Amino acid sequence: MVKSIEEFAAAKVNLDLLVTGKREDGYHLLDSLVVFTEFGDHIRVSEAEELSLDVSGPYKAAVPLDGSNLVLKAAKALQTKLNIKTGAKIHLEKNIPAAAGVGGGSADAAATLKALMRLWDIKMPVEELSELGLTLGADIPVCLLSQSAIMRGVGEDIRKIAPLPPLYMLLVNPGVSLSTPDVFKARAAELSDIADRSALMDKTLSRQDFLNLCLAQKNDLTEAAANLAPVVTEVLNVIEKQSDCLMVRMSGSGATCFGLFADIEAADMAKNAVLRYNTDWWAEAAPIKM
Repeated sequence: MVKSIEEFAAAKVNLDLLVTGKREDGYHLLDSLVVFTEFGDHIRVSEAEELSLDVSGPYKAAVPLDGSNLVLKAAKALQTKLNIKTGAKIHLEKNIPAAAGVGGGSADAAATLKALMRLWDIKMPVEELSELGLTLGADIPVCLLSQSAIMRGVGEDIRKIAPLPPLYMLLVNPGVSLSTPDVFKARAAELSDIADRSALMDKTLSRQDFLNLCLAQKNDLTEAAANLAPVVTEVLNVIEKQSDCLMVRMSGSGATCFGLFADIEAADMAKNAVLRYNTDWWAEAAPIKM
């Protein structure tokens, strides 16, 4: 019987994103409160002589199958680092829109690394695996953790936080892909201070205290993303008008935006309303992972 391993690749959402500096090599320094949802992609790996990838799901057409694919890059990097002689058949069920600012490719790569380690029965310290992930993409270390965290620097500084209060999220994407380098290039030069997030570290906050902390921050890339894709502003406005919406913001470099809700019923009602407003948009309601 062929051995097969499955991993869930949860959608990553930046509740805020502060650009706090820029290194000499051009990489920006960030400070972000990151959460993950119960919605995402699925990775399945099984025994094979060579590495291969096939894709299913509603967004399979947007996934390259050549060497540019981050899943294959991650698999080959792990194979090379550990001198693994066998391969793997990798299957990706692609439910997260491409280039959407919710870490789809990074989550897929992180899930692939974890699945292959189980398939190949290998052990590696978390820090070493994160270092490998960081060479492939800034979001991969936090996606390897796949739980609420503060992400700083260029993605290497990850700090776990206390469990979150129950919250539900509506994700909305207008079908527009935004290039992260283009959005950073278009942003104003001003830098933000690192946020004081100490209240998140020791205990679970009440929902209102948590929201107050989130509302005190912002996403420094929103204006640039909206200038490149004006529909971002429209999406934010539509979400904000939904009943019981507690907070609305863009995630990452866009174009996906989100609203926070106290219960899944309110998030589902908002999802239906958004899809009635524009049937061409993508929307998904899901709990935030605790």
